[in-house]
Amino acid sequence: MNSEKIDFILPWVDGNDPLWQEQKAKYGELDKGFTDASIARYRDWDNLQYWFRGVEKFAPWVNKIHFVTWGHLPKWLNKDHPKIHIVNHKDYIPEEYLPVFSCNPIELNLHRIPGLSDKFVYFNDDCFIIDFLEPKDFFKNGIPCDTGALSVPTNDNLIGASNKLLAMHYINKHFSKQDVIYGHFEKWFNIKNGRNIIRTLLLLPWGFIPDIFTAHGPNAYTKALFEEVWKAEPEILQKTCTHRFRSNEDVTQHFFKAWQICSGNFMPRKPLCRSYGLFSEKDIIKTQLLGQKIPVLSLNDENSNSSYESLKRELISWFEQIFPNKSSYEL
Repeated sequence: MNSEKIDFILPWVDGNDPLWQEQKAKYGELDKGFTDASIARYRDWDNLQYWFRGVEKFAPWVNKIHFVTWGHLPKWLNKDHPKIHIVNHKDYIPEEYLPVFSCNPIELNLHRIPGLSDKFVYFNDDCFIIDFLEPKDFFKNGIPCDTGALSVPTNDNLIGASNKLLAMHYINKHFSKQDVIYGHFEKWFNIKNGRNIIRTLLLLPWGFIPDIFTAHGPNAYTKALFEEVWKAEPEILQKTCTHRFRSNEDVTQHFFKAWQICSGNFMPRKPLCRSYGLFSEKDIIKTQLLGQKIPVLSLNDENSNSSYESLKRELISWFEQIFPNKSSYEL
């Protein structure tokens, strides 16, 4: 039995909603400086129901699912399910930041969601649970589980790299690399970190923290962490929240994750998730999905239109082999 209340948070956007599209276009015209509003950020793969089926089958212990949306809902969603809490952006994001079309204001204000448990796991809607998970995969003795490893701020796009560099500017302002590593040596050089230990060793000579390793997947957090970071650096968080679209002047969820790890408030854990490109790694995704080789699988949209419709049908057929039956979260 799970003695701790652990909530899941799942944000979702219906990119086909004409009212949402109209508002996005309106503010996109007003905000000429926005830098990332690509279709890959918003288009729907019609597979969200399999996220809920995965939760019911492989993580039934979850306390509550906070389903965060602009206001639209999937037609099939059972809104009256006792574990579902429908959250509109206006329910928790300060009014002066609304409306938002960037994930960053949505993520930086998660701790404000009414009724959110002190311990929660944040999912993106491209991260699917495909095998059994336990509460201890996310929290041990109330402490979040994660991988502590150094990295360098690379990314497949300029915005992502800029966001990481900005986050690390503030991390180095508050944390000494020597204190971070040697104050929690057993966590950074834990066998569960696997090959990440090598990267950390290679980056030890750097006089500052270059970056914190981040694997795309579900992240365990506490509300206390968010409150601590907001208290320490309100200016950059507020500035990010004023950007309706993703900008290279933002900090992201990565800032909170890096802060949590640098403070030593985490328990070492093997990575739970593997991430693949939907178009470039389709065959690997099929093998990983049907073989259920890892608990969580992340499917990244690569902004290609070449075979979107056919690939979507294939993907749904693979999910159906694992989850052929509706969950209680569906009508």
